[in-house]
Amino acid sequence: MIKGVPVHLVNHPLVQDALMELRDVRTRPPAFRDAANRISVLLAAEALRDVPATDGTVATPLGPARGRVIHGDVVVVPVLRAGLGMLDAVLELLPAARVGHIGLQRDEATAIASKYYSKLPPDLSGSYVLVIDPMLATGGSAAAAIDLIKTAGARMIRMICIVAAPEGVALVERRHPDVPVYTPVVDDHLNAHKYIVPGLGDFGDRLYGTE
Repeated sequence: MIKGVPVHLVNHPLVQDALMELRDVRTRPPAFRDAANRISVLLAAEALRDVPATDGTVATPLGPARGRVIHGDVVVVPVLRAGLGMLDAVLELLPAARVGHIGLQRDEATAIASKYYSKLPPDLSGSYVLVIDPMLATGGSAAAAIDLIKTAGARMIRMICIVAAPEGVALVERRHPDVPVYTPVVDDHLNAHKYIVPGLGDFGDRLYGTE
């Protein structure tokens, strides 16, 4: 964890390898989607390290075995549209998780995010909520999404993103210092168009082939 900011850098070699494939301009949409799935699974596993669990016992073919099982409600909230590219990967880890969706449109001139859609599961007060958004750029969308989730009653919130910018980290720290962010990298800066540099381009366009 970086001192003073809610960021956990995930340095696992498999995470870093997938990140390099996502960054590469030569990576076409099918391979991009595959790398996005791989990195999302690994990031989600790290962010869910402290998900509530309880002791349990199951019967194996040779006898009882004790262990730990997920206990409690987990809610996954992708920020539309790019966050949908990470959702299936997280649900591979937690098929029983509930899913919400938040749609935020960023004004290209001001970079301010405005809500156009929000549908969250009921009763989040005791839920472990995982926000997924591949790019933490200005931080406006992330902070706005977390605002909505907290308004819905959530208290335990984590966020995963694939690439972050210092500006986005600073805003989330200021607005939501209690929400840890899990990411492989904090890049150099935002350019004049609010894109992360060096980043990986527009995640949604590269994922869906709409460049």
